[in-house]
Amino acid sequence: RMERDAAFAQKKAERAVLRVHLREKYRLPKSELDENQIQMAGDDVGLPEDLQKMVAEDQEEEEDKDSILGQLQNIQNMDMDAIKEKAQATFTEMKQAAEQKCFVM
Repeated sequence: RMERDAAFAQKKAERAVLRVHLREKYRLPKSELDENQIQMAGDDVGLPEDLQKMVAEDQEEEEDKDSILGQLQNIQNMDMDAIKEKAQATFTEMKQAAEQKCFVM
């Protein structure tokens, strides 16, 4: 039973390490519960191999998106019609606001 409880605490700590990693990556607020679980299991807790692979693949994808080629692909995937409509709506709103404030127009 003690071995099972220790293994369970280790798994909980590994999950907490992953959540901490994701919170840091996406700049989310820290959780005291996760930090407590890591401390209870000991500070030598790391990610399991399969989770490490997932994190590494995710980092590679982020690096690709941050590269110039990744940015060019994002430009190709944009909906130009939606951008034009939004720009036109913003321009119309600005024009109306200016007309209300300026008596000459």
